[in-house]
Amino acid sequence: MLTREFPPEVYGGAGVHVGSLVPRLRDLVDVDVHCFGGPRADAVRDAIPHHHPIGQDGARWLDGANPALRALAVNLSITAAVDGVDLVHSHTWYANLAGHLAKVLHDVPHVITTHSLEPRRPWKAEQLGGGYRLSSWVERTAYEAADALIAVSEGMRADVLDCYPALDPDRVHVVRNGIDTTAFHPVDGTDVLERFGIDPARPVVAFVGRITRQKGVGHLVSAAHRIDHDAQVVLCAGAPDTPEIAEETSARVARLASARPGVFWVQRMLEQPELRQILSRATVFVCPSVYEPLGIVNLEAMACGTAVVASDVGGIPEVVAHGRTGLLVPYDASEPEEYERALADAVNELLADPARAAAMGRAGRQRAVEEFSWATVAERTVEVYREILS
Repeated sequence: MLTREFPPEVYGGAGVHVGSLVPRLRDLVDVDVHCFGGPRADAVRDAIPHHHPIGQDGARWLDGANPALRALAVNLSITAAVDGVDLVHSHTWYANLAGHLAKVLHDVPHVITTHSLEPRRPWKAEQLGGGYRLSSWVERTAYEAADALIAVSEGMRADVLDCYPALDPDRVHVVRNGIDTTAFHPVDGTDVLERFGIDPARPVVAFVGRITRQKGVGHLVSAAHRIDHDAQVVLCAGAPDTPEIAEETSARVARLASARPGVFWVQRMLEQPELRQILSRATVFVCPSVYEPLGIVNLEAMACGTAVVASDVGGIPEVVAHGRTGLLVPYDASEPEEYERALADAVNELLADPARAAAMGRAGRQRAVEEFSWATVAERTVEVYREILS
């Protein structure tokens, strides 16, 4: 398994996916994980190999270079380390080149799980500059040569085939993301809310995600001016892509806080018990993403028994059942103000009917338990392995 992120160094959905999938895969096949960064302790193996661009003399390579170039240097280290395996499985462009080079160098099949697509994220050029062209080249090269691709939703599969029409559709499989419903479940505590100054007795509208164009934080902050002022708006948003986005978000939140009461901005990644409580105690969870292959965070909120209001983009409609586990809001990039108005209206609709919101939360929990098991994800992933190895 080749990945940039692996617990405890996780900042996005791909890291959650790999960290949740690997333990279940190890019940079925032998798995080594090769990841970026520092050493990891692991319950199954003594240590997980970790990789970073350091020369034999101990000096770091490429200090000050474009981050994409540094990522590719890590890929070379990973490629050299995976000789002798039966198959490599990579996640995100950060590790896709290692998978592709391993296929070429070691003559082994390469499987890719598609968590996002570079052509669908042009705003990444703000973060990576020319590195975005490099990451796009890596993705295309690896995808078009891979033996199999696993899309995390039907919507993602359609996007993959749209972006890369040279691909044989038979090579693109769908295995939806999962959720650990023993880790994410409703809780009754209020200590975390109180620590952040949030009033447990008042309605809460919550958001959890990185500060990036993809997650639509700006749309939510704009919409929050129209959200019922009796409700508290809790933004758990950190890890901005760029200083410019961080500054822009800070200014937007400051304007919001001056215009309405009950605005709370948590600017760090929450520990799981903290996240679980905020999701459980929210009246409504909001996912304003403008691009989302599936959206594990929606599953986390559903597993915690919370109604979801989300954009109808990507794989989200495969997770959030409109009218049953939440409400979907049409997104049109050409009409941002209309989207923001509709987002606020949907949130207010559930705030005005807490009994309906609670019923949606219960239905969401049931759907998460019955339809999104990581054990099932592992079984279907191994089916893909066996198909290409047979």
